[in-house]
Amino acid sequence: MTHSTTSLGNKKSGIARYLPTIARVLLGLLFFASGIMGFFMKSPAKETMSPGMWEFFQAMIHSGYLFYLVKGTETLVGALLLINRFVPLALTVLTPILINIALVNYFLAPSGIIFSIILIVLELYLVRVYRSAFRPMLASRVTPE
Repeated sequence: MTHSTTSLGNKKSGIARYLPTIARVLLGLLFFASGIMGFFMKSPAKETMSPGMWEFFQAMIHSGYLFYLVKGTETLVGALLLINRFVPLALTVLTPILINIALVNYFLAPSGIIFSIILIVLELYLVRVYRSAFRPMLASRVTPE
């Protein structure tokens, strides 16, 4: 009795097969919760932030739209990740937000850089998992249909 190597070789065992789901749900929860909290939370105390971070936060609030645009986008992306719909699109929209979070933490609030790195690792892992969805976007030449 021989087993087909293709059927056995492609199956992931144990927790490895759940890693994409765990990463997707974790990233989704973090961004969905962050987005929702942004709409309902009071402004944090000035004393809890570095001066540069406080100025950045105030600039986002006083723009009249930027803070709410970011929080709305975080909520939407988090929801898409949680319900497992349009995941590659959600990851694409999330990328500039993650880059900004990392840069803000690097320049204005270095204590949060570890959290930024964790978010980026989750994002990069999911981009790798969904890499086949990104191939058409990354083609150097595409002819319109």
